[in-house]
Amino acid sequence: MIQSLKPNELFVFGSNLAGSHGAGAAAQARKDFGAEWGVGEGITGQSYAFPTLDENLGKRTDEELKKSVLELYETCEENSNKTFLLTPVGTGIAGYSVDYMKSLFTNPPENLIMPEEFKK
Repeated sequence: MIQSLKPNELFVFGSNLAGSHGAGAAAQARKDFGAEWGVGEGITGQSYAFPTLDENLGKRTDEELKKSVLELYETCEENSNKTFLLTPVGTGIAGYSVDYMKSLFTNPPENLIMPEEFKK
């Protein structure tokens, strides 16, 4: 579990599009790393909201998740001076399997660090 960040690091957590960061890694992102309530995707504070659920807390489609992966990759490339620490997004409250979520993150940018669960 990530407890602290260096100035150039961002905590990438699973969110919902409503930006209701009330539980799990999302709550930690809000409490410890500056994630803003109401921001469901992108950088806020020293964190990055990766939406695995829609605004009604339903699962997002495969196509929607893949689009968000591309958005994250683009953000990593635009911020090459920062390191993005990916948590095992989608595998907690959202209920996706580790294998499924891992399969979405192919050929990540060098500054996107995969969680141990996705390396196995």
